[in-house]
Amino acid sequence: MKLLSDEPVTTYTVGDVEPGPPCCDPVPHLRVTNLSVAYDATTVLDDVSLDINKGCITALIGPSGCGKTSFLSALNRLTDLIPGARVQGRIQFEDTNLLGADVDVMALRRRIGMIFQKPNPFPLSIRRNLELPLREHGVHHRDQLAHKIETALRDVGLWHEVSNRLDSPALALSGGQQQRLCIARALILEPTILLMDEPCSALDPISSGVVEELIQRLRGRYTVVIVTHNLAQARRIANYAAFFWMKERVGKLIEFGRSQCLFETPINPLTAAYVAGVSG
Repeated sequence: MKLLSDEPVTTYTVGDVEPGPPCCDPVPHLRVTNLSVAYDATTVLDDVSLDINKGCITALIGPSGCGKTSFLSALNRLTDLIPGARVQGRIQFEDTNLLGADVDVMALRRRIGMIFQKPNPFPLSIRRNLELPLREHGVHHRDQLAHKIETALRDVGLWHEVSNRLDSPALALSGGQQQRLCIARALILEPTILLMDEPCSALDPISSGVVEELIQRLRGRYTVVIVTHNLAQARRIANYAAFFWMKERVGKLIEFGRSQCLFETPINPLTAAYVAGVSG
């Protein structure tokens, strides 16, 4: 199969597999159409179109350098912060094209949060890490702050571990705890979509397992888009998977569909080779 950008990406219809639970049904939350990303004169991602379905976990897989993180960053306009970055195409979220000039980017990033590869808590107390984004968005009442902080920490399974030391430095937490704190910091703003860029790759296996279980618990409540190089993890947690590859030194979307189909019965030979560990 040719992989030129003007030819269709391999996809599956809903009838290809048995329907999943309601949270996995294909109700688009984000509709990405003809998305391309370039840095200065270098195009890193070209002509990507796919739907991110509501309440589901979508895994982005493929070798390093094929545009997965650029795709993820474009979804909440973090590409705006990169000098020379240009994003073209359309990202439809509700009734809004997120690439429009009139989009309130700060409000957008409250609705679509980002978790990075390496835990990045602020060099402040655990409490202050969670208070800062709330205060930035207008929440100042002490009781309301306390309630939201407790709720967010319970959501990520940290409350019983840190409730008696909220004023201790966040950087004193273990790596896994720091990453869960960062997830709590994103959840506290009540987003609808969470973007995760290899959230387990900097963690030890035990901490990685805890974070992975947390991500699975978020299914249904949030729409999750996760970049991962761990194919076993993608198979365990994802409802949908998108396989990216380099073609003529530009990132392309090669195959997209339900995770079970992509891993067990891939259509594209490149996908089949990659998930079998033959190439990439």
